[in-house]
Amino acid sequence: MSEQSEQERTERATPKRLEEARKKGQVPRSKELSTCVVLLAACAGLLLLGDTVGQSLAAALRHGLDLSRAEIFDESALVPSLSAMLFEVGMTCLPVFGIVAVAALAAPMAIGGWNFSGQSLAPDFKRLNPVTGLGRIFSMRGVVELCKAFGKFALVAVVAAWLLWRSADELEALGSEPIAAAIGHAAQLVGTTVLALAGALLAIAAIDVPYQLWRHAQDMKMSREEIRQETRESDGSPEVKGRIRRVAQALASGRMMQDVPTADVVVVNPTHYAVALRYDDARSRAPIVVAKGTDLIAARIREIAGEHGVPIVEAPPLARNLHRSVEIGSEIPVALYAAVAQILTYVYQLRARSIQ
Repeated sequence: MSEQSEQERTERATPKRLEEARKKGQVPRSKELSTCVVLLAACAGLLLLGDTVGQSLAAALRHGLDLSRAEIFDESALVPSLSAMLFEVGMTCLPVFGIVAVAALAAPMAIGGWNFSGQSLAPDFKRLNPVTGLGRIFSMRGVVELCKAFGKFALVAVVAAWLLWRSADELEALGSEPIAAAIGHAAQLVGTTVLALAGALLAIAAIDVPYQLWRHAQDMKMSREEIRQETRESDGSPEVKGRIRRVAQALASGRMMQDVPTADVVVVNPTHYAVALRYDDARSRAPIVVAKGTDLIAARIREIAGEHGVPIVEAPPLARNLHRSVEIGSEIPVALYAAVAQILTYVYQLRARSIQ
């Protein structure tokens, strides 16, 4: 990606962008945190179960080496004996392995959460490009990872050297202890050592986790054009939305025109506005607007009203007020009752005279 495109990506990622990235396996991850959690779990298992595991391993070792002369020269007995010893060793170490496995599964929940992506398993031949690979190595991210590696190496080396110097006497004393006690003591020493190393890695993880979260947020940033494109894809392009709106208006206009012949009166302005009213005291409390429009639509309402003998009354202020304040299919407001009642009374009187 060019520097210009990097500079253009200044907006925070949208939820849709983050969800798509997650499906591709792009989630924040901290290797230092995962390593630290696994090491802490391993040392906790060794410190808690070191004596028990050591004694069990010593017993398995004695049992495996305690063979009679006949068993030694019996080839068919060696394989079952070895299998039994390996099974016993595996069952002895199983609790520690279980603690480590749980820690390895729980570590991703701290940052990024569990995520399985089939797309990330697909081969990406772009990664085989040596030019792209060199670009990644000599990029700012590559420099940061190199500094992290050197820092981790230096910190772990210092802590390990200090532990060896501090535990030198205990290590020498292991040779004079009984086997079972020596194995248990060695397991405790290993657990303490791993705990100290995990503490050193925890300091690195405390720096790496915020950096990985910030780096992921930077990678997910979008340009304004990308956000506009995503909005168009989600809501539909303005052209499509406009076309849908026009079609809906045409359908609504067609239904509206079908109701004009059922109106009791059409109030006009006289040419710019037209509002068709119908009053049925058995179904509604007040007159209802069945059609309304301006200019060409108003002319079409007047035309249909004339074809079906619907009275047309000129009342410019009332026509404008009805068009502005009342939606199609709604009753007129109380404030217009008197004005509409006068017009309907006039229309009913004309209708009565024509019948006579």
